[in-house]
Amino acid sequence: MADVVRAALVQATWTGDTESMIAKHEEYARAAAAQGAKVIGFQEVFNAPYFCQVQDPEHYRWAEPVPDGPTVRRMQDLARETGMVIVVPVFEVEQSGFYYNTAAVIDADGTVLGAYRKHHIPQVKGFWEKYYFKPGNAGWPVFDTAVGKVGVYICYDRHFPEGWRQLGLNGAQLVYNPSATSRGLSAYLWQLEQPAAAVANEYFIAAINRVGVEEYGDNDFYGTSYFVDPRGQFVGEVASDSKEELVIRDLDFDMIDEVRQQWAFYRDRRPDAYDGLVQP
Repeated sequence: MADVVRAALVQATWTGDTESMIAKHEEYARAAAAQGAKVIGFQEVFNAPYFCQVQDPEHYRWAEPVPDGPTVRRMQDLARETGMVIVVPVFEVEQSGFYYNTAAVIDADGTVLGAYRKHHIPQVKGFWEKYYFKPGNAGWPVFDTAVGKVGVYICYDRHFPEGWRQLGLNGAQLVYNPSATSRGLSAYLWQLEQPAAAVANEYFIAAINRVGVEEYGDNDFYGTSYFVDPRGQFVGEVASDSKEELVIRDLDFDMIDEVRQQWAFYRDRRPDAYDGLVQP
């Protein structure tokens, strides 16, 4: 019998406040669970606006602890209620002055398995993230969940192939890529980079983007979220570029072994020849 995982993602518009934003995602998660989904992921800093369009200390108010903050605790309850694995991207405060762009991974029984902290932090117009976030220091974890081995790579990370590869080496079968990327900046890369990464590393990727224009800038988040398989093919249709959407797809994890046996990229790697790649 095929090892098929029904997976979901949400691309959403900003509601204007955290409470209603979280409530909206809870309803989407319940709808996904009702349709048989066993894992779901949300967009970058899902419970807040994309405040990095400006540099203003007022936006530190969105930060909260992980795993002991209110949003992650609420998502633990949601995971227990729905029986789903949940990928929860939030603005994390570890201690005073230590802030990260983070995604907690919660198992289907509500256990927080750990978190990924975004490694690559942009600092360009409309994406002033270095003002808020330290670079991630928690490595490239892959979490052994109820649906299989799940990793996370956040937004700007996707431009850097090294992390995709490390997640594959660490055993990932499905990598969630929560994002906030705008139409004018890199839209033509959106349907190129993650499919290429899925091929190179031979696993499934869930690429999630926000949608709409928000209150702190004119970034036009263009949605078009999708799942892509280890052959680089979209699983079903790509989501809308203008409306929020719940995307649910069946992922055949047996394809991972099939592709790795056929293309054998991991067999033919040459780590002995790659020393120059990590020289500063």
